[in-house]
Amino acid sequence: MHQDLHAQRQSIASGQMSLADALNQARLASLASGCAHVYISHPAQTLAEAAQSAAQDATGNRARSGPLAGLPISVKDLFDVAGERTQAGSIVLTEAEPALTDCPAVARLRSAGGLIAGRTNMSEFAYSGVGINPHHGTPVHPADGLVARVPGGSSSGAAVSVATGAAAVGLGSDTGGSIRIPAALCGLVGFKSTARLVPTAGVLPLSTTLDTVSAITRSVRDAVTVHEVLADRRVALAGKPLSASRFAVPRSLMLDGLDATVASAFEHSLRVLRAAGAEIVEIELGELNELSHINATGGLSAAESYAWHRQLIGQRQSDYDPRVALRILKGASMSAADYIDLCTARRQWIDRMNLGMSGFDGMLSPTVPMVAPAIADLIADDDAFFRVNGLLLRNPAVVNMLDGCAISLPCYTPDQAHNQLPVGLMLWHSALHDDGVLDAALHVEAALQRP
Repeated sequence: MHQDLHAQRQSIASGQMSLADALNQARLASLASGCAHVYISHPAQTLAEAAQSAAQDATGNRARSGPLAGLPISVKDLFDVAGERTQAGSIVLTEAEPALTDCPAVARLRSAGGLIAGRTNMSEFAYSGVGINPHHGTPVHPADGLVARVPGGSSSGAAVSVATGAAAVGLGSDTGGSIRIPAALCGLVGFKSTARLVPTAGVLPLSTTLDTVSAITRSVRDAVTVHEVLADRRVALAGKPLSASRFAVPRSLMLDGLDATVASAFEHSLRVLRAAGAEIVEIELGELNELSHINATGGLSAAESYAWHRQLIGQRQSDYDPRVALRILKGASMSAADYIDLCTARRQWIDRMNLGMSGFDGMLSPTVPMVAPAIADLIADDDAFFRVNGLLLRNPAVVNMLDGCAISLPCYTPDQAHNQLPVGLMLWHSALHDDGVLDAALHVEAALQRP
């Protein structure tokens, strides 16, 4: 397991490791076979130049300043970086003008001392939870050396860059789970903040209502630090122990159809948290079953993506991933009245959900109901692809519709921690409960890692 951002920073500060060494390790990881198809613009030269600069900096003060300590940050190919084209994992924007400036998210990472190492691969236009990309290849799940498995999407390259050590942090986006799905499948931490807390300017949109700028990290403490940078705010950590915490486990929808590995890891996690003193209550939260009806006309992503793509897809549909084009074009049949009704239904649903969730420090659910499936099972089978895509999106997308916040943490059963495919535990709540979720996640993470 690679060191998290905090551990690397401490090693550099204590002199146990130089920044140049850390950057060279990331460069070698980016060149290894495990990083195939992870980057669209390769970071090796950037990392080599940064390592040389760090080695020549006698004091290290410039390179090591800021909470990100000069360490490499990968950037999903959805964000404007000055002088580079934003192509969203597609081939239809290859002639787009390069960005004139960094988007706010990238600018804040730079100002915090992060090194923007390279642009990561993704599901085209961020419209899939699987992570397959027919144009640039598909990053391979890092946890299985025998079977090539999907990494999850849409922030597929972001997750694999962090899992392989090619980046300390992966900047990504989350519209229906695109941070949390790959984090769960790859054994990482993925925090989705309340959407309004981080600006989306300069980020190619999927759904202007649901899009959230967030990151994939190796630990909750890293997630706190990176969120503070992205949101330009301090997180207030109350330090509330698990023995004083009360969580709910919604039975509706989110526990349906769990595979055996996920079910076992989830139940073990609940036992560990109860043993640590947390009160865990099963609730029905039947409002979750209303979502299929609310989204029956196509959903916000279909309507809002079609509004952005309608001219481009009309001209170049044959250059789109056919599975992405199919989902975008669902928005063409939605009327203005359908869209207004959907927005109204969502607001009313959020109100009902908030009532059902009141009195709890957070909800606990499996992030996704399965471990990572094999790429070969999905690459040529549309029915299998859309079935798996729907299952991967089902649980995390609830939080986006809720306008809420959530974090996915790795969880395992103790006898399988070293040979089990990763499983994600999702801790979630409604809008602007971010600090409470992060505070609780620190304690949940510690309990789950305790022998």
